[in-house]
Amino acid sequence: MLSHSIHKILIIRLSSLGDILLTTPVIKALKTKYHNVQIDFVLKKEFCDTLRHNPNISQLYFYEKDNAGLLKNDLLKKKYDFVIDLQNNFRSRGLTKGLGCKIYRFKKPTFKKLLLVWLKINLLKDLKAITSRYAEAAEVDIDQHGLELFLPNNVSSQLVGEKKYIGLCPGAKHFTKRWLPEYFVELGNELNKHGFTIVLFGGKSDKELCEMISKQIFGSLNLQNDNQLFQIAADMRMCQLVITNDSGLMHTASAVGVPIAAILGSTVREFGFFSEAEQNLILENNSLFCRPCSHIGRANCPKKHFKCMTDITPQAVLEKLQNFLCRL
Repeated sequence: MLSHSIHKILIIRLSSLGDILLTTPVIKALKTKYHNVQIDFVLKKEFCDTLRHNPNISQLYFYEKDNAGLLKNDLLKKKYDFVIDLQNNFRSRGLTKGLGCKIYRFKKPTFKKLLLVWLKINLLKDLKAITSRYAEAAEVDIDQHGLELFLPNNVSSQLVGEKKYIGLCPGAKHFTKRWLPEYFVELGNELNKHGFTIVLFGGKSDKELCEMISKQIFGSLNLQNDNQLFQIAADMRMCQLVITNDSGLMHTASAVGVPIAAILGSTVREFGFFSEAEQNLILENNSLFCRPCSHIGRANCPKKHFKCMTDITPQAVLEKLQNFLCRL
């Protein structure tokens, strides 16, 4: 299809924070390929800050269960040249049905994930990262600049520039994605001895966790807030490194250009939700046959030992970080 004949494109990715940020290289590539095209995006309102100030987006549409019919009518009026469905579930298919244009859908490797989780048959070793697979679905080539998060001009960091900051993101939606709080405390105090000031990041659900950890790390700053994404991102920019679980804040750090050290428990890098950038460190226990026990995370360890996290000790992480920080 010739680029000059494309005027309107719709992208659908309803949730969540990290998954939507992972679409930003594709948005940029579409704008580059089709120049003056109008790109609209459908997502849930709670994640709107991920794209609110993205200059490549013309209009955001918010999906809610009780407004799906009205939203569908609005989309029908736009007469899109094509739609890119990166969600590919029954909700997104309901929105695209009857739009009268070409639909490109992201092909989820669901069967391969289930084989790995339940039978430990790994057919995902050569699978590309999610951003690259999104790009294949959209038939575009992405650059190597990574994820993007655009902040409004009136948001500035609460951190002063003369200190060396390392961020900790101890939260995650599911228990099996969370490194132990006491490990974060121990690692934070060791990094403090090496001259770093520790900053705690988290959203509304991480309030008690961040408070508890921050109180036990000497000189740390607790910047957890009630899901104020722009403020979190502005403060993360001041960090030399962000140490994080597999969570939306992992992708937030990447989107503002901060190196990350991601600690993986029940999930594995083969699922593709991790940046391919060289300035990232992935820490995981590859000695366990029971990993992964889930492709999204669980409320508890099904084996009751939780070795995927307990065996990744603060000392082991510190040793990896010392070499990693020297390369930054």
